[in-house]
Amino acid sequence: MPWLGTITVVGLVVMAVLVWLFRKFRSHDVLEALAAKRRGSSKIVTEASYVEGLEKMPVIVALTDDCFYYENADLQGSLDITQIDEIEYDNETATGHAVASGRALRIRSHGHCIEFLLNTADANKWEAVLPMHHENASHARAV
Repeated sequence: MPWLGTITVVGLVVMAVLVWLFRKFRSHDVLEALAAKRRGSSKIVTEASYVEGLEKMPVIVALTDDCFYYENADLQGSLDITQIDEIEYDNETATGHAVASGRALRIRSHGHCIEFLLNTADANKWEAVLPMHHENASHARAV
């Protein structure tokens, strides 16, 4: 009878792996659908990782004439371009961790920092359409 317990454990492990693979592939399909929806009206649409602390979530980032979007199945976020104070492209995250491959896109708006990890090719495309800029010191003091 010990083999029944072994088969049960192996079956549970296999089931867990299959569920994980299904969710991973399904999330990529959802991202592709979101990207297809945004492509018609956006200047640029790419995949990125939204960074919140140590957590990284795959998202689609898109830029229209007046709005920056970041979204996945669980998150729909946007910023009006007029509300963006600073844009940076960096080789490390805001917490000081090095970006292994690619660059970090950091957007600051009204004291909040939103950060995305992009591969190098996509980061170069983003920098061409959404160039880096910093709030000047006199404006920062006036606020």
